[in-house]
Amino acid sequence: MYPSLSLYIGGRFLGVEGRKSQTVRDPGTLEALGSLPWAEPEDIDAALEAAGEAFKSWRLVSPVERSDVLRRVAALARERAEDIGRAITLDNGKPVAEAVAEVLNAAEHVEWHAEEGRRIYGRVVPARNPAVRQLVVREPVGVCAAFSPWNFPFGQAMKKAAAAIAAGCTMVLKGPEESPSAIVAMARLFHDAGLPAGVFNVLWGVPSEISRRLIESPRVRVVSFTGSVPVGRQLAALAGSNMKRMTMELGGHAPVLVFDDADLPDAVALLARLKVRNAGQVCVSPTRFFVQSGVYERFVADFGAALSAVKVGHGLEQGVQMGPLIHERRFQAIDSLVRDARDNGAEVLAGGARIGSSGNFYAPTLLADVPRNALVMAEEPFGPIAAVVRVDGVEEALRRANELPFGLASYVFTRSIQTATRVSAGLEAGMVNINHSGMAHPELPFGGMKDSGFGSEGGTESFDAFLTTKMISQL
Repeated sequence: MYPSLSLYIGGRFLGVEGRKSQTVRDPGTLEALGSLPWAEPEDIDAALEAAGEAFKSWRLVSPVERSDVLRRVAALARERAEDIGRAITLDNGKPVAEAVAEVLNAAEHVEWHAEEGRRIYGRVVPARNPAVRQLVVREPVGVCAAFSPWNFPFGQAMKKAAAAIAAGCTMVLKGPEESPSAIVAMARLFHDAGLPAGVFNVLWGVPSEISRRLIESPRVRVVSFTGSVPVGRQLAALAGSNMKRMTMELGGHAPVLVFDDADLPDAVALLARLKVRNAGQVCVSPTRFFVQSGVYERFVADFGAALSAVKVGHGLEQGVQMGPLIHERRFQAIDSLVRDARDNGAEVLAGGARIGSSGNFYAPTLLADVPRNALVMAEEPFGPIAAVVRVDGVEEALRRANELPFGLASYVFTRSIQTATRVSAGLEAGMVNINHSGMAHPELPFGGMKDSGFGSEGGTESFDAFLTTKMISQL
């Protein structure tokens, strides 16, 4: 059963009564699931007012008390993971096992931030005058305007909320209208865990209208956004013009470097799983594959077979490994990239077409010998496409990997410690994975460089955006 949808403002759940709304659909069947209320201008102002008033007291709450609330949220998330995950599958499309795993991973992030929030330390700086005491303290910034994406609707939003709330900030979150059930579930978790009214608030509606009103508000002191590069640029410009702190986790186009000495069976198995995760709609999904000549033919044969064996279907069906794309626009974007690559000389070794006659299902696709001028080599596909290119060695692979303005995730497969060291130092990416995928743990920073944004979620760096540094010199 799909849950009812609402705004969450000042500790109150507000439905569609008297508000515009939109229909939320199952991307696997295109059936209507529910109606999502859009915030009116007065709702946005009420959320800002609630967050601003709540900050006055929440900033003074003991880190231990904040930790206790977040630990209760994590426990409730684990208890409700199956129900939350099923609803995510209905409005997002990902297989239910992936959806439940997303909720459980987010619970771990909440627990980690609950504990690390107790250890936001300052320092004493020795003074030149023995009568002077010099302190450096870190204080919560204030109200955060957060914008979270639809591809990991629970996990991405919860990372932002956990860090902000643990730091003593309050938040107004504009969630993803395509996949809203997870955000409403989050609000219910915070509500039931006893988070004071106004510390966490949820809005829906026209993204550009809400973002402008939030970012231009003098109450908002920090902006946290996860999404595409073009939208990130717009919000960063708006935030900068209003002197707001910000974190931007933007798109990627993750290079994969496979060398002749790689453990090929392990690499193929892992990369196939990563490629079809959430139908490739993942900012760190492997997309551009640079494979050394000695293993190129074997790699494309084995990788094509692995992708062709993936079971695609509705996320609630038994054994499904990949669900549909989120909507028809994403489907058309993927199909356009495949047609362009084929027209420019790439070979389609697997997939390349719609599956079935209903729903947004696209077959996992392997493009081989992809030319440099194919659009898929420059534009993040955000779908189940792997573009493979033959390279001669380490330096060519590095040049090709670094030639785009993106710099989020990267993957390297080699048995050579010298190659691993050279490539990990040379890759222009915020995250480098060698012979496995080791990202997204709460204790590690998750973020990029270049056009992929700035700031990190996870690790002790997670708190940086939500804290300001104050120097106190006392005689």
